Amino acid sequence: MKYLVSVILCVLVLFTSGTYAKPTKKVLILTSNLVDMGDPEKHDARNNLWEVAPPYHIFLSHGFEVDFVSPKGGKVEFQMFAMGISKYTIKYEGFLDKTNNTLKPMDINADDYWGVYIGGGYGPLFDVANDKNIQSIIAKIYEAGGVVGSAGHGAGAFADVMLSSGEYMVKGKKVAGFPNSTEVTKSWAKQGTLLPIMVEDKLNKNGAIAQNKKTLDDKTQVVIDERIVSTLFLDSAAIVAKEMIITHQNN
Repeated sequence: MKYLVSVILCVLVLFTSGTYAKPTKKVLILTSNLVDMGDPEKHDARNNLWEVAPPYHIFLSHGFEVDFVSPKGGKVEFQMFAMGISKYTIKYEGFLDKTNNTLKPMDINADDYWGVYIGGGYGPLFDVANDKNIQSIIAKIYEAGGVVGSAGHGAGAFADVMLSSGEYMVKGKKVAGFPNSTEVTKSWAKQGTLLPIMVEDKLNKNGAIAQNKKTLDDKTQVVIDERIVSTLFLDSAAIVAKEMIITHQNN
């Protein structure tokens, strides 16, 4: 009799575990397929390694699976040399395995993800920002209660995301993106003249309250507003990832 009871209990445990166990949702990182800006001098438009690899490491180290997507899928390129956490995650955490084989938007089911993150480099402003399928994925994740994060120019890539209400996702929210005051001093994109948009201008145009070096006490500050987590520069990219996790867990 005791043996029979034990067998029944084991079966019930197995049955209920299989019935109620839910797979942990993942994080999606958006990347650009561009290498240059298409100008005669071929100004660099690759993804910024220091704004993508550290967040990837943070997500993994907190137990979350990460997928990469790009407009065309396949291999994506990076600027900046590998050092510190970036070098570690390349060597030990399969970063290049993922970024050499990014998914296409059609491969993505938005319901699988609790968060979406995009770093900078100029590339995302040219292709991610204009990809309707990727914009739709971001909107679906956000409207399902998900968290959207960015560093540097990444905010410009989701500035045009429109929700089912017909309003821009960034409308009325404080969002930090690469500021005009810095862009116009840099030769990287000829003081911004090669860019399809200026990040700060685009955010403000679509109703965001764009943050910059004057509005923030510290240019490395991470801004959190209604599940959008952002920062001006690469310094705090890893902190954005951590704050995304905290926001997700508190949601």
